[in-house]
Amino acid sequence: MLKHGDIWAAIDALARDCGLTASALARRAGLDPTTFNRSKRLTPEGKPRWPSTESIAKILEATGSTLTAFVAHIEPDGARPPGRRIPLIALARAGDRGLFDALGHPAPGGWDEIVFLGLDDPAGYAIEVTGDSLEPLYRDGDVLVVSPASGVRRGDRVVAATTSGEVTVRQLVRQSARRIELASPGGLHSSREHAAEEIAWMARIVWASQ
Repeated sequence: MLKHGDIWAAIDALARDCGLTASALARRAGLDPTTFNRSKRLTPEGKPRWPSTESIAKILEATGSTLTAFVAHIEPDGARPPGRRIPLIALARAGDRGLFDALGHPAPGGWDEIVFLGLDDPAGYAIEVTGDSLEPLYRDGDVLVVSPASGVRRGDRVVAATTSGEVTVRQLVRQSARRIELASPGGLHSSREHAAEEIAWMARIVWASQ
């Protein structure tokens, strides 16, 4: 039987897994920052207030987590599923020939690995930021988890590959049948338009270890 406190504890645990506070988790999901505050977990009359299914769905999408992983936080520790090994590559090497296939999925060979819990995408992978080109948003050593299966939408931070072989971290500003506009996720540089045929693939960043 699910208990009120268990659900809220699972939300707190998901936030910790992502290196976030409950307020930061709410902001990442596009919710009011106070949505998960402890003061919101009871009504003024002291009755339990349950989080909505919509808010839970939004935090799962924002973190790239799954309902199974979320429910695992409610189960005893021994019942939690183990983390899954996913491929890891340094950003400085991401453009090396042969690391990705034509769909933007990791190709065998050349990758390191990390263990990550909550990514339900068999083609998912991680990129370790190198250097300071993505500051102040991402810093040297940050790990970005990427899900090629997740839909890419305007405003998303993405890993994008050009047909010339360059692989970069960008923010999708605008996309049409003919043009794709990408910007630096740190906001320090102006955006750049590409002909749609110049972009080989894009994949959404679903989690960052900030």
